[in-house]
Amino acid sequence: MRLRTLQRRMACAVMTPLTPSERMRSLTPKGRSMRAEAAAFIKPNDRLTSFERLEIYNRQYWFRVLSAITDDFPGLRAVLGDRSFAALTKAYLRDCPSTSFTLRNLGSKLQGWLQKHPRFAGARQKLAIDMVRLEWADIEAFDGESLPPLKPENLAGADPATLRLRLQPYVQLLDLRYPVDDLLLAVKGKTQEDADFASNAFSEKHGRKRVAAVARLKPAPIFLVVHRVDFFVYFRRIELQEFNILYALRAGKTLERAIAGAFRGSTVPADEQLQNVAQWFHNWSALGWFCLSEK
Repeated sequence: MRLRTLQRRMACAVMTPLTPSERMRSLTPKGRSMRAEAAAFIKPNDRLTSFERLEIYNRQYWFRVLSAITDDFPGLRAVLGDRSFAALTKAYLRDCPSTSFTLRNLGSKLQGWLQKHPRFAGARQKLAIDMVRLEWADIEAFDGESLPPLKPENLAGADPATLRLRLQPYVQLLDLRYPVDDLLLAVKGKTQEDADFASNAFSEKHGRKRVAAVARLKPAPIFLVVHRVDFFVYFRRIELQEFNILYALRAGKTLERAIAGAFRGSTVPADEQLQNVAQWFHNWSALGWFCLSEK
């Protein structure tokens, strides 16, 4: 048996979903006996059969990926509850198994998958989508690429009509409908508490009430930047015009067009617009959000 063939058969067996009782299935995805499949490339020993040896890897694979995605999406778990979250993650990983060398990418397709399978979130579908978008942006902001920041001398003599500024790759822009940023911070704060059983029970009850309260809110636009400073991720709410400028710059528009488009139809006086833009760019530059656009 060639090495590539062996690797593919092993991967297929290991990534086969477990039974409801968390044991290895008796049949492969193609309907073949799993015991016969295991015996084809795994030797038994004096303690375990080929099937039992393969089952160890099968179970550990699933325990690990389910644990990893639970760690990455505590907010979604809080929104859905433990039982619904467990059903969702198992179904998602069956449809979108890991294809990367790193567990970091496990949730990369979760937003799109959840939009196609709304039954897993039920009445909280829109809230769940917002939370998934935020938690994935959190991951992207944490370890996204960082380029040398823009310096004042880089802008000497630049013409706003042709200048194109580039956002740092790790800066994430989100237009949300629910205050999931506040909710996620509260959830993470709770999960990091070192508390006894009694206070944990109280915290869980309080958490469910908070999620329910957010779910009852009438959707309203929230504009958020997820970014990092000194290896810590932060959530920063911004105004609509700020968001529009940043979004336009990320889309490749010139500075002049980005600013003009952001205030199109606005009733804000011109001098106030100028003051706002100056303050926003000061803040963005201080946070190191910009680098020169590639030519």
